Amino acid sequence: MIFKQVFDQKSSTYTYIIASAEGREALIIDPVLENVEDYIKLLTELNLKLVKVIDTHIHADHVTGAGKLRDKTQCVTIMGEHTPTDAVEIKVKDEEIIKLDQLKIKALYTPGHTSDSFSFLMDNYLFSGDTLLINGTGRTDFQNGNSKDAYNSLFNRLLKLPDETLVYPAHDYKGEKVSTIGKEKKFNPRLQVNNVEEYIEIMNNLNLKKPVAIDFNVANNLKLGAEL
Repeated sequence: MIFKQVFDQKSSTYTYIIASAEGREALIIDPVLENVEDYIKLLTELNLKLVKVIDTHIHADHVTGAGKLRDKTQCVTIMGEHTPTDAVEIKVKDEEIIKLDQLKIKALYTPGHTSDSFSFLMDNYLFSGDTLLINGTGRTDFQNGNSKDAYNSLFNRLLKLPDETLVYPAHDYKGEKVSTIGKEKKFNPRLQVNNVEEYIEIMNNLNLKKPVAIDFNVANNLKLGAEL
């Protein structure tokens, strides 16, 4: 397996490039529009063919590169079945398997940050989108976010994965690249709660600013960022 983690400075977004060493097929998770040429250059250097691109949800803080990658490489675009966009080609269901040569990636419906949020599990690699962050969790105050749903996605889904599962989030603002389920259970301050009511109380009092250009970003992400 080939695995690359690419960081976007402007939006603090992590994009993941996964490929099968055997068949040279590649998949990209959460691409950023401004970095599409860099992804293509990296794919070329590694002699990989991009066949699939996944967005974990409709992002609010950057414009996706999914549409541009589709147009340039003829790859297939994928999102979870609850996405509000009709521009995506494949909408996967909860627990559906996405195949990449011999690699298998399981789709996990993990709403809360947004109503369409999915995470993706490949062996012991968890691509958690904005549902579970390193020492944090995704905010729940816009895009049909729901703190109770987030609690259930975290405590009844992701945190039940083996402790050694590697956590690769869609964002990090402090330079952290990877964690584990075990570390997050023990040290993540948002997860040190006794019940759903305590979690909702934390999320209701974050008082975070809305992302810059959220309306522009969401509108363009509903078109997979292809029409700017």
